[in-house]
Amino acid sequence: MTRASLEKQPQDVAGMFDDVAARYDLTNDVLSLGQSRLWRKAVAQALDVAPGERVLDLGAGTGTSSLPFVAAGATVVPCDFSLGMLREGKKRHPELPLTAGDATRLPFADGVFDAVTISFALRNVHDTDAALREMRRVVRPGGRLVICEFSQPTFRPFATVYTEYLMRALPPVAKAVSSNPDAYVYLAESIREWPGQRALAGRLQKAGWGGVAWRNLTGGIVALHRATRPEADRPA
Repeated sequence: MTRASLEKQPQDVAGMFDDVAARYDLTNDVLSLGQSRLWRKAVAQALDVAPGERVLDLGAGTGTSSLPFVAAGATVVPCDFSLGMLREGKKRHPELPLTAGDATRLPFADGVFDAVTISFALRNVHDTDAALREMRRVVRPGGRLVICEFSQPTFRPFATVYTEYLMRALPPVAKAVSSNPDAYVYLAESIREWPGQRALAGRLQKAGWGGVAWRNLTGGIVALHRATRPEADRPA
C-alpha cells in the first residue's frame, strides 16, 4: 500500500499515513516552504483556548498540532485513525493522551469538549458531512470549531501557478524528503479536488453549525473556517 485513491477508503488512507508517519512533519515543513508553522499558529489564535478547557484535536497525527493548546493550559485529546501516526507521536510526546478514532464515529460522549479542531485532515475523511456532524455532537452547546484546510487561491494567476506546483513540483520534492513519496501524489490530487471556501461553509451550515465564517491564509491556499454549536442545539 503506497497511496490511497480519491474514493478515500478508510483502510487505504490509514495505511498511507502509517507509511509516511516517520517523516510527515518534516516533509510538511519542506513542501509548504515553512508556512505550515504559521498555519498552526493561526489555528491556535482562532480557537483561542482558555486554561482548563477541553479540546479535541482531530486528525492530530503525531500530536505536533496539539502542542499550542497544551501550552495554553487546555486539556487536549489528540485523535487520529492512523495507528502509525499515533505510534510515532507517542515516541515524541509520551505525555499526550493520543487516541485512535474515526472522525465519522468518534469514541466520545455528547458535549464533552469545549472546542474541536481539525487541520489538513478533513479532506481525507471518506464522509465529510458525517464528520462535521460528529464534531458538532462531541462539543457542548456554544462550543467552538476551527477547521484549517487547503482551499482555493483567490488570485487567478496565482491559482494556476499553485496547481502547477502541486501536480509537477510537489512529487519530486516529496521524493527527496518523504518516507513514501507516492502518497504525496494522492495528497496533491485531494487538495486539487477539495471544495472551495464557500462550499465548505455551506456544508458546515447543513451539518448544524452556526456562526460560520472563514478567512484566507497565504492567498487562499489555506482557509480557516470557524463555527459554533448553537446554544439550544441538540445532537443530530
